[in-house]
Amino acid sequence: MRECIPIHINTAMSLIGTRQVMPPRTLVESLDIRLIVADGDFDGLVAAAVLNHAWPNAEIIFSHPAEIRSGYLDHRIDEHTALCDLPFHSQCGLYIDHHATNRPTEKQEEEFTNRGGHVHWRQADSAARVAYDLFKPLFDLSSLTPIMDMVDRLDGGRISRNEFLSNDPTIWLARTVTSSDQEYTRSIMDKLVLGMSVKDIVKDNDISSRIDVMRKQMDDIREILDSTTRIENRLAICELQETGLRTNGYLVTAHYGDACDACLIIHGSKDGKIGEYDRWPLTASFYSNSFLHTDGGVFDLSTLATMFDKNGGGHQNACGCQIKPLNDKLIVEKRALNDNDLSANISAWINAWNKGGSNAKKPKNAK
Repeated sequence: MRECIPIHINTAMSLIGTRQVMPPRTLVESLDIRLIVADGDFDGLVAAAVLNHAWPNAEIIFSHPAEIRSGYLDHRIDEHTALCDLPFHSQCGLYIDHHATNRPTEKQEEEFTNRGGHVHWRQADSAARVAYDLFKPLFDLSSLTPIMDMVDRLDGGRISRNEFLSNDPTIWLARTVTSSDQEYTRSIMDKLVLGMSVKDIVKDNDISSRIDVMRKQMDDIREILDSTTRIENRLAICELQETGLRTNGYLVTAHYGDACDACLIIHGSKDGKIGEYDRWPLTASFYSNSFLHTDGGVFDLSTLATMFDKNGGGHQNACGCQIKPLNDKLIVEKRALNDNDLSANISAWINAWNKGGSNAKKPKNAK
């Protein structure tokens, strides 16, 4: 697979296959980035911190894949926008990512680069790693170096169960990051850009209080997991819709341990809307049990995430989509969700899971 590999600043423009790779100094000088849009998780935050070194005066927005795919931010994205750790958008100026389902096709990339855009997609554990390696020759990123391994392992599903349940300050800081509170998330990014260590950042009163809230929320979720979750053929199906609670696969798979190979988590509300963070639409997230399957899982879960939602996707072992209205032939309809749609989506996913991924590739060392 061809990759966009970062090149030292003194290296001239080179070709890998048919794709051009621009040296970072030329990249910075050729782009007028005024807006950085990054995913609202810890990976996106650290990636944004790297890009902020390159364009310190740029506005920062933390977003969500669904906002990009739905066109919610179309009015903000143009050639002065750097997009990172999010689905590809043809109107941005710089695109940095590592998700397999987000990678632009060769045709998309050719059209994008022909109009002056720059793509740096690389197979890596995190988008932050792609950005870090790209800009490390130009800027002093030494303050970020101590956390890069944990960013990679958190986003790549490579932390142990003991680490997940530990008091590691980076893991707890990551749990507080959210696109629903732009000011708070930017404040963490600003501290990282200024060179503060995570150990010092978590001493901040606001941040430490948020960590306390997350501790309680995790306890609350664990208390209700058994009443909201069932396991079918080693797939844990956790329904948290309409509760206002959110979690990821780490918590569910840590709770059930060796009893499940993967989990399906339902979040949001039937009448929710994209952009309304307190009432997000009904969504499904799929996670391999990375504590049990360190090589990627039993099959490509993105097959489930893209079964009904053309904008679904992510990693092969961590991905998501929206719940879609389906008719009795499992064809997506253009209408509001009704009370039967969630169960129809879940049943179809369980059926595909039970078939052992007949339409999916069993990933080796997959993300």
